[in-house]
Amino acid sequence: MNIEIVETPEERKHAFHVRTVVFVEEQKVPEEEELDQFDETAIHFVGYKDNQPIAASRLRFVEEYGKLERICVLKEYRGKSFGKDMIQAMENIIKKNGYTKAKLNAQTHAEDFYKKLGYTTVSGEFLDAGIPHVTMIKEQL
Repeated sequence: MNIEIVETPEERKHAFHVRTVVFVEEQKVPEEEELDQFDETAIHFVGYKDNQPIAASRLRFVEEYGKLERICVLKEYRGKSFGKDMIQAMENIIKKNGYTKAKLNAQTHAEDFYKKLGYTTVSGEFLDAGIPHVTMIKEQL
């Protein structure tokens, strides 16, 4: 998979398409919750396989953390390490921006995936868009 930082309107459209398929269509998150005001200032990522967008995410800097958000891979491409590749690309940008810590809100079914990548759960379970989540951090990138 080739991961690009979104720079063009077409790449942005690709990232939003993947997010819409995964979160709005598949997980039934209301579109107005999925695409929000933070999209205007976030750094967006899109992953391509055979020139087709298959993964997306966004990154914001909040307090002392790089905050990983909206990480998704199209259903037919899951289980092939593309999610891990997206996380690593985001962590590299966090480090390039002078930050050493990362934070994310993980859907509880993905908690073990993030633990394998060095993240620690720091909250109890909470609902976001009706889906159970936990907050996780990685103290040293």
